[in-house]
Amino acid sequence: MTVISHRQRPSVLVCILVISVWLVVSLSGCSIQPLLDRVIVSQEVLRPSGNGESLAISYRLGRDANVSVYLQDEAGQRYALRENQPRVADNDAYSVTFDGTVPTNEGQLRRKLLPNGAYTYIVEAREASGESVSFTGQFRIEYDQVTLPSIDNLVVSPSVISPNGDAIDDVANITYRLPVTATVDITITTPEGEVYPFVSRTEQPPAEYLHTWNGKRSDGVALGNGVYTYTITAEDMYGNVAVQSGQIELVDVGQPEATIIEARIAPERVMLGETITVTIRIRNTGSVPIRTYGPESGFGYTTDEVFSSVEDGAYAAKSGGFWRVGVDWDANSGGGAKRYPYRWALSSKPASEWDVPGVEDILEPGEEVVVTGTITILQPENKMGFYVGLIQDGVGFRQDRTARTIVEVGF
Repeated sequence: MTVISHRQRPSVLVCILVISVWLVVSLSGCSIQPLLDRVIVSQEVLRPSGNGESLAISYRLGRDANVSVYLQDEAGQRYALRENQPRVADNDAYSVTFDGTVPTNEGQLRRKLLPNGAYTYIVEAREASGESVSFTGQFRIEYDQVTLPSIDNLVVSPSVISPNGDAIDDVANITYRLPVTATVDITITTPEGEVYPFVSRTEQPPAEYLHTWNGKRSDGVALGNGVYTYTITAEDMYGNVAVQSGQIELVDVGQPEATIIEARIAPERVMLGETITVTIRIRNTGSVPIRTYGPESGFGYTTDEVFSSVEDGAYAAKSGGFWRVGVDWDANSGGGAKRYPYRWALSSKPASEWDVPGVEDILEPGEEVVVTGTITILQPENKMGFYVGLIQDGVGFRQDRTARTIVEVGF
């Protein structure tokens, strides 16, 4: 048995006092905070007018919990603003901003402005233990009648394209109608799931629209063969969102390319009225077939003629899918339409044996052809500097001023 002497009693009393104070402080520090409190709506009426109006539903968490925030209309229909989202305890209030729209799957609509009326908001917090607390309140939505956005009469033609520069289905035309002003985005999603912008945040008033896609990314890089998904999103000033999507298939994608391997112009001395012969060897150095058309190899010109004037204009320049080889001379300083007045098909076959007889032929990747032609000199010049080039009609001169040769002309 331990006996406390009279002299020890003051120190024991001090210890008891210290322990008592510590217990009081500890117990007060362990007071349990409410799981959910201070649930407030910032305003009692939301009046959307297209100028970014919104209200805020705020709340405070005393302990970690998963939080859900719902709206409920007068018919009992619920709309989730937050669903089972983890949140940590914080003395500062959390806030959910509401602009009057909610997610939906009504046809094209992905977000829709809720109708006028009274709504109940419910904020629910649930701990991991299963304990939950919820608060409710009310507000109203009031606005004038609004016409919802839509993407009408959407047509993509053709739905299968071959972007290879042959002027046959190289691009897809995307057409649609907007009934109301909307901000439009169009994206292209690859088969691998990569998303590229095509049209970005463009405000478009009610009208008919056309966008042309050439199978390339916005930075000009060509995409490969495969099935791509286009998605058109139209959002109005109230936050209503309409979405339409579809597919475009890319096939036979490639870059047309050809190279003049060798060219000769002879003889280099002629008398006025005599003829020079041009011999050109060309190879398809690209990855796709090249379309070409006449005149056929061996066709003869005079210096007074041009390709577009022969055979009643049968060989006038066509669209950008066709290639030809041509000859020009230094003093011919006209613009693009007058340059290379003497042109021939990239084919050594007679026109009757072309891929489409008399109309066009095909130069396959890796294939080489030798083309010849003649030019009768009627131009009264002492010296003429002739050269050859490759022309893609409507696009430009793919190879220019090659194999320049001076031809002396005697009188």
